Amino acid sequence: MRAQRLSAERPTSLVALVEDLTFLQLDPTAAIAPSADLIVYSRLGSGYRPEHLVSALESDRSLYEVKAMDDPVTAPFAMVRPVSDLGLHLDRMSRWPEGMPRAAAWLAANDGFRRDVLALLRDRGPTLSKDIPDTAAVPWTSTGWTHNQNVTRLLELLQGRGEVAVSGRAGRQRTWDLGERVYPSGIAVVPEAEAGPLRDERRLRALGIARRAFVGDAGEPARIDGSTREWRVDPGAVGLPFAGRTALLSPFDRLVHDRVRLQEAFGFEYVLEMYKPAAQRRWGYFALPILHEDRLIGKLDAAADRTSGVLRVAAVHEDEPFTPDVRDAVRAEIDALAAWLSLTPQHAS
Repeated sequence: MRAQRLSAERPTSLVALVEDLTFLQLDPTAAIAPSADLIVYSRLGSGYRPEHLVSALESDRSLYEVKAMDDPVTAPFAMVRPVSDLGLHLDRMSRWPEGMPRAAAWLAANDGFRRDVLALLRDRGPTLSKDIPDTAAVPWTSTGWTHNQNVTRLLELLQGRGEVAVSGRAGRQRTWDLGERVYPSGIAVVPEAEAGPLRDERRLRALGIARRAFVGDAGEPARIDGSTREWRVDPGAVGLPFAGRTALLSPFDRLVHDRVRLQEAFGFEYVLEMYKPAAQRRWGYFALPILHEDRLIGKLDAAADRTSGVLRVAAVHEDEPFTPDVRDAVRAEIDALAAWLSLTPQHAS
């Protein structure tokens, strides 16, 4: 909790928070609020507004958006990273997609397409993908949604190389520009042989304790009672005092995202159920894990009804019966979330 900046002492700076966390995951689901905003709000509190994130991305350029393809365990996903960490990625980006022969062959076969897109962006500046002509010589084939999505696939591969970058958003759609016009100049490039271990150390520092699969040899070996897995711990995080608080977490929050760590380290069962049929859900479409002090204690089933101006609370699922003080603390946090959303809380009777 302390490593994820969920202790009683709240951080005060958006950019410093993202530097501590190393990234914010982006997800379009906004049953309550977009995930990145929920993650920041749960740390900074009511002083944070979503426009602060937009400003850091599009005006200050202190943060940048990327679809990361470097997570050692999970599939690629969109995220926000701090520009201060960009130097830890540039050397590897320059060789992208090294180790991905299919993507490399497709790029080579579509070099004319690549040059067309770069020339268009150089001429027009920030452009939506739908406004970029598809001149692919060889279509991208896939059994998934990316099949024949040639423009989007090319842009994301060129983003991986640093040749293009997300300049901003028009609603939920990304606008694209040349990387050299989005990323600051003069970033010191850390050679990959040094950058890889540094990224592992940064990732572990943000998690406190993690499976070795996520952080390599960073930190020190650790053991969790009842677990047979290899764990690593940040030695700088051990033995420090802790004071907690109550918080409502995004399902994509890194405190809860690794379900194995969640079960084995915290004894907390959780699954994001929005992909399940309604009849099979136990906790709700977009249930928020509930943190109280140093324990995860339940799930909040709620949804923002912006048409009616209310935050509808369908249920508060208590993993164990709450004491009156805990119930009051959770109720206060729900009411604070509603106020931040400019909604009126409507609790189920």
